Amino acid sequence: MKTELIIYLAFIILMTLLTMAAYYIDKRKAIKGTWRTKEKTLILMSLLGGAFGGLIGLYVFRHKTKHFYFVLANLFGVALILIGYFLISEYVTIIK
Repeated sequence: MKTELIIYLAFIILMTLLTMAAYYIDKRKAIKGTWRTKEKTLILMSLLGGAFGGLIGLYVFRHKTKHFYFVLANLFGVALILIGYFLISEYVTIIK
């Protein structure tokens, strides 16, 4: 596997973990009734590579499942991740 793909996958894994943690922390704060993370922040994290973590946060932590736009944003984020992977793998193939 080429270096570009390894870096991309490492970035996606990091963003997945950070986004999943953000959903978990926001869920805990919602239960306690304290300060919350902005919805825009959670959606942006999902769109910037953390969509898998967002989906885990939605369904494992049962957080934000009533908001259809969170599901759509995370599914769109997964599509962006797959498109990015395809583009990088094609770029690596062309350079060979």
